Amino acid sequence: MATRSTRKRKPLPDTGENPTNPKHTKNTPRSSTDADGTPPKLKKAKVVKQLSSPVVSDSEEEPKPKSSQEEVVSKPMSSNGDEMSIVSWNVNGVKAWTKSDKWQYIPRIKPDVICLQEVKSEKKDFPNELKLMKDYTYYLNSADQRGYSGTAILTKFKPLSVTYGIGIKEHDTEGRVITAEFERLYLVTAYIPNSKRGLLRLDYRQRWDVDFTKYLCELDKKKPVILCGDLNVAHQEIDLANPKSNRNKTAGFSDEERAGFTELLNSGFIDSYRKLYPNKEGAYSWWSYIGNAREKNVGWRLDYFVVSTRFMGEVNDVVIQSEEKGSDHCPVMLKIHGSSL
Repeated sequence: MATRSTRKRKPLPDTGENPTNPKHTKNTPRSSTDADGTPPKLKKAKVVKQLSSPVVSDSEEEPKPKSSQEEVVSKPMSSNGDEMSIVSWNVNGVKAWTKSDKWQYIPRIKPDVICLQEVKSEKKDFPNELKLMKDYTYYLNSADQRGYSGTAILTKFKPLSVTYGIGIKEHDTEGRVITAEFERLYLVTAYIPNSKRGLLRLDYRQRWDVDFTKYLCELDKKKPVILCGDLNVAHQEIDLANPKSNRNKTAGFSDEERAGFTELLNSGFIDSYRKLYPNKEGAYSWWSYIGNAREKNVGWRLDYFVVSTRFMGEVNDVVIQSEEKGSDHCPVMLKIHGSSL
């Protein structure tokens, strides 16, 4: 990302979201793991069948599945009590994350579903700690470029179907989207492309935003949608510590990216956290590793739960768990009615 200024803003009203990385001082850029320039070699969107016991390939490169959607055996949705929890977390490399003790968040919190972004892992390298975890089935969408991007879902309840990508070649080589269809809704986890330092990839990001919004709107015609993940945008000035010094200079806070997010919301979706906490300041989910930014809470809110407007009544709460370490992002938890899925 372009330079993000870190002069501390006046304390904001309570927010409930996560800060970002610890080492951030003035004019420090937000680091990005997106590749510079054009996307990698284009391939078809991936739609695969997931077994209850995930199979790990021994081959160096797995064959690319066909883009047609395949069904998997479903399991009735239920939860412990009257509430279900879905967690979203950009772990900035799943292998490093599991080598620390931070991944123990999952067995400790026991979310019903956890969505991970920027996993940077192929299936054969996906950590055993996660793919063999009791009670969970995992789904992984890897980038064609090794050690880059990628998303994963671990769920206690089997979806009706799972789709990888959005069906557009230009966008489906970087492992950025997984869609899990449940009985009553679609759950989409996404790692949205970063516009890069100097906004070098902004044109591509704008094309992505248009196509991704269309994709979500098509899903929304069939069932309500929950979108979660690192959306790489701070929508409003309240969503970052230093809006003036970052506007139109830093990826994630250009007028174009913010307008793209506004267009998504205007298409029948709600930023669930901001709906519940419209005036809460200092609620961030990402911090630079530079300049003790996390300790100073000089951060950005980049991680969201966006839901179909008609689904908002099923949302009990959204919690930004800034106390949870292990990445430059922190987890965000959505709490919904127990029968919502």
